[in-house]
Amino acid sequence: MPEPLSTKVVKSGLWVFALRILNRGLGFIRTIILARLLAPEDFGILGIAMLSISTLETFSHTGFHTTLIQKKDNIESYLNTAWTVSALRGTMLFVILFFSAPMIARFFNSSAATSVIRVIALFTLFSGLQNISILFFQKELEFHKQFIYEFAATLANLIVAIPLAFLLRNVWALVWGGLASSVVRLILSYTLHPYRPLIQLNRQKLKELWHFGKWVLGSTILVFLVTQGDDIFVGKVLGLTALGLYQLSYTLSNLPATEITHVVSRVTFPAYSKLQDDLPRVRSAYLKVLQFISFLSFPLAGAIFIFLPDFVSIFLGDKWTPMVPAAQVLVMAGLLRSIAATTGPIFHALGKPKIDTNWQIIRFLVLLTLIYPLTLQWNILGTSIAVFISILAATIGFTAKTIKLIKFDVSSLVRPICLPLVKTTLAALPIFMFLRNASFVNWWYFVLLLGLYLALYLFLTYLADRFLNYGLSKIIKEILCY
Repeated sequence: MPEPLSTKVVKSGLWVFALRILNRGLGFIRTIILARLLAPEDFGILGIAMLSISTLETFSHTGFHTTLIQKKDNIESYLNTAWTVSALRGTMLFVILFFSAPMIARFFNSSAATSVIRVIALFTLFSGLQNISILFFQKELEFHKQFIYEFAATLANLIVAIPLAFLLRNVWALVWGGLASSVVRLILSYTLHPYRPLIQLNRQKLKELWHFGKWVLGSTILVFLVTQGDDIFVGKVLGLTALGLYQLSYTLSNLPATEITHVVSRVTFPAYSKLQDDLPRVRSAYLKVLQFISFLSFPLAGAIFIFLPDFVSIFLGDKWTPMVPAAQVLVMAGLLRSIAATTGPIFHALGKPKIDTNWQIIRFLVLLTLIYPLTLQWNILGTSIAVFISILAATIGFTAKTIKLIKFDVSSLVRPICLPLVKTTLAALPIFMFLRNASFVNWWYFVLLLGLYLALYLFLTYLADRFLNYGLSKIIKEILCY
């Protein structure tokens, strides 16, 4: 008897959540150690190289993976064509990056970036040659294989980068760690799935893939411009040190969006795709997903906001203190992103990727208008404010389109969004006042206060569930019953 879709979704969610917890736990340890050993400028040099790769990868993105996951029928006849395009693209990007490295380094006024970019260009080659069949891990909700694939790569990065950071004390520790991760991904893509792609270009299949993929490409380019354009601007206008500070502040402050929503969206997109002809089930599933994401994202954002100054001082060191105000603004932006990101899987699963693209255009235009004057006025804090306003505008649009597309009332958003906001505010306020008046906070005091904050939030959740019909316990029971 085939396993019910609901059961597969829950199991997949648990695998993805476990993967993100382990990945980010190890990544968190790695960040603390490397931030202690390396300077913000080292992170800035790596940031330049990664921005170079992201730029070329984004503007040559095919969207074929998303297209193949969204398709309801058998996709094996498309795989060879999709893999061939991927391999050609990866090879071309490697060549372009290798020979354009000196020009990119001059653009950012960093001669040290040239050799770093040339080595990191190998990432694109290895990525392009990966086995196309890894998309089945997501399409068929086989996230236990995705767990092995991604966790092994993270572990390889950690094992290589940290010892080299102690030995080298420079950016190359980050470079070799990333390269080790890329090699492991390439090897495991062929180890974990029996399919072996062949070189083949079928014009008809290519045309079909591109019909849907072009909108994914458009959305991907715009997402890149609004999520990486600020990095490029900061690196060019304010320099490497500012870029290193800004990128780490973005990473820490956007945990609600990059961790929680990433987990859920990877599972919900293929699940919504399978339900795309049953709108009431899609609507019901979306509201539950939104409620669960808000339950996790709001307290996480609140914790980052109130604890970040002491976290930086205790764990990272005073050299990172200038990033705190910008990071606190980006926390609010990350919270909005976590809400907005729940809508993307809906648009793609229902075959409406154009909606995503259109609102990313609006987000980009808002950012483009504000980033220059605000950055000149307040440096990376101004950049953060511009990012926040652009995300706010897009979130309103994404939410309005989702309401119209899957047909639910605005009042349905009160329980999943407003209650977590109130609970987070009530739990954070006493902790915030205490930290504001405390003369000194050490690491064990920090951990104790964090535990108290989470306990208060969970207690308020219990009260809301019991007396205000919050309904979270019902959702959890449904999960546990599968």
